[in-house]
Amino acid sequence: MSQVLILPGDHIGQEIVPQAVRVLEAVNQHFDLGIELRHGLLGGTAYEQTGDPCPAETLQLARASDAILLGAVGGPEWDKLDRPLRPEQGLLRIRKELQLFANLRPAIMYPQLAHASSLKPEFVSGLDILIVRELVGGIYFGQPRGFRELENGEREGFNTYKYSESEIRRIGRVAFEAAQRRGKRLCSVDKANVLEATMLWREVMNELAPQYPDVELSHMYVDNAAMQLVMRPKQFDVIVTGNMFGDILSDIGSMLTGSIGMLPSASLDKNNAGMYEPCHGSAPDISGQDKANPLATILSVAMMLRYSLNAPAAAGLIEKAVGEVLDSGLRTGDIFNPGEQLVGTQAMGDAVLAALQRLLSA
Repeated sequence: MSQVLILPGDHIGQEIVPQAVRVLEAVNQHFDLGIELRHGLLGGTAYEQTGDPCPAETLQLARASDAILLGAVGGPEWDKLDRPLRPEQGLLRIRKELQLFANLRPAIMYPQLAHASSLKPEFVSGLDILIVRELVGGIYFGQPRGFRELENGEREGFNTYKYSESEIRRIGRVAFEAAQRRGKRLCSVDKANVLEATMLWREVMNELAPQYPDVELSHMYVDNAAMQLVMRPKQFDVIVTGNMFGDILSDIGSMLTGSIGMLPSASLDKNNAGMYEPCHGSAPDISGQDKANPLATILSVAMMLRYSLNAPAAAGLIEKAVGEVLDSGLRTGDIFNPGEQLVGTQAMGDAVLAALQRLLSA
């Protein structure tokens, strides 16, 4: 029996997660996977109901789970809350508490969506990049941090960017092992020309390299990496980087593939238990309008089945079902072009489920 915790989160999370859950329930029944679903609160919705964006009950359920499916958190209605009470802090807390240090963000170009990319099709056709982002360290968690008043009365905000050798080493191993399973090329992204924390990052990556002689390790400064992702993205296989740089580069990667609404992600601990979520945010501007693209969340379920629940066959069928739906010309607004069929969240979920059921019965 596997325990999966469902955390819809805020705004469009409440719409996209139910579509992904239907897909998960279908493969659970067909393959007799023994998955038991539990439900919890995270983010602004959790704050509204409990006064805490990451309630103790949610953490308790999360610790007892083999995997977590998350929608998205946040919204402008909570922007004026004290920082510890904001929805994003609930997300950071659950990542830290569960030590979900390895964030895997694939950027894969579906051939049906080459026209939707911000780049010309010849630059992105066949694109398949994996960004491995360290998720529980770096400047987002470094202490000290805060605000202070200087002697002249001016206000100053400050943060601390730091990484320990052990933190770098463990994310490096994940990235090297991922590269071994793929194209055997790993690009480590840093800013070692000006930041001591990333000087150490580069040193540790170089120390790890001899343990993976079949993987070609290269290094790139983050500003150049951003430029190269736009200029020549297919040069990359696996990218490994820290928390802040990975946050930025993975969003660039999302637009290469046509829409951030197509990108799933996995955040894993040392035992491959983890949290799975779309890379996009809560999109309050389209919340409740049946416009959100559920495919990234559905593909996050496929990642969950592959990485945490040891059900690669089920994962593959979900991915194939998504491909068939795209072949049929159905599109949500974020990937729509004239001549295609515009559908909403529910209809897209219905189409994926129908395609999956055909594959399961074949």
